[in-house]
Amino acid sequence: MAKPIIFSGIQPTGRKHLGNYIGAIRQYVEGQDRGDPAIFCIVDLHALSVPYDPADLRARLYDTAAILLAAGLDPERCILFRQSDVREHTELTWLLSAVTSHGDLNRMHQFKEKVGKDRELASAALFYYPVLMAADVLAYRATEVPVGDDQRQHVELMREIARRFNARFGEALVVPEMRIPEVGARIMDLQEPERKMSTTGGTEQGTVLVLDEPETIRKKFRSAVTDSGREIGRSPEKPGISNLIDILSVARGSEQKEVEREFEDVGYGDFKQAVGDAVVDYLGPVRARYAELRPDEAELDRVLGLGAEKARAICGPIVAEVRDRMGYQPERAA
Repeated sequence: MAKPIIFSGIQPTGRKHLGNYIGAIRQYVEGQDRGDPAIFCIVDLHALSVPYDPADLRARLYDTAAILLAAGLDPERCILFRQSDVREHTELTWLLSAVTSHGDLNRMHQFKEKVGKDRELASAALFYYPVLMAADVLAYRATEVPVGDDQRQHVELMREIARRFNARFGEALVVPEMRIPEVGARIMDLQEPERKMSTTGGTEQGTVLVLDEPETIRKKFRSAVTDSGREIGRSPEKPGISNLIDILSVARGSEQKEVEREFEDVGYGDFKQAVGDAVVDYLGPVRARYAELRPDEAELDRVLGLGAEKARAICGPIVAEVRDRMGYQPERAA
């Protein structure tokens, strides 16, 4: 059976939290040997769609690169690069706009959530975000896209864009499949377990950062909101406990039912302490390796630059074929 071509991107904005790590970064590390190739992109162009500070964006990009490498991404086993270093992404975005309707973009849930009542003031880049995301994936003829559950609608749109392009211009693009983790697809805020963990829309005490100090992590779990009663089991009526069970099962690499059996006679306080301890152990090696990697920005630039060269070698001919099928002249050498 042929290996999948895997592509996924991660934002450099904000500090990476436990939800990012479980829902995305963990999938990247596990997928780098399954993919042929496995391609991972720090999507700095997407970060321009909302207000940002240029100096902060540069710093966060290096933060993100160091976290990905510390988590276990190996540039010898995968392709890791900075989106803005590969101009084919922006060219293909414009070409794909020919088969993307205004109505498609207008129905995107994330756009509505992010703009709220300020819809008329939102940037065109934020509205156009899903087209760039489609170009990121389709430029590589990726067959598998590891994403969190919140990206489901965006992947469905990129699949539709690929189908429309192929129907109009011929079979040049691959319709990708999404891969969502069975456990941990949506890690929730520890203080508001009905909401996804987030560094922008979540609570500070309910958001566990990958680089938090051990005692800070334990404190956040000790204060995590639970539910009425004493039973430790997953159910829609117990979002707080269900979230903690999911987190512990991932941190330990065990089944959710195993966690429920182990803690069936344990109180909430002891259970929360156990989850906090497990997360400290789970993230500890990443924090230590990050501290070694982050200071050397020249080395991070070198790794990302080599990744960009590999990425261009793959997507350049594909975007050239798209251009040709749409009636444009082949690109001329400078």
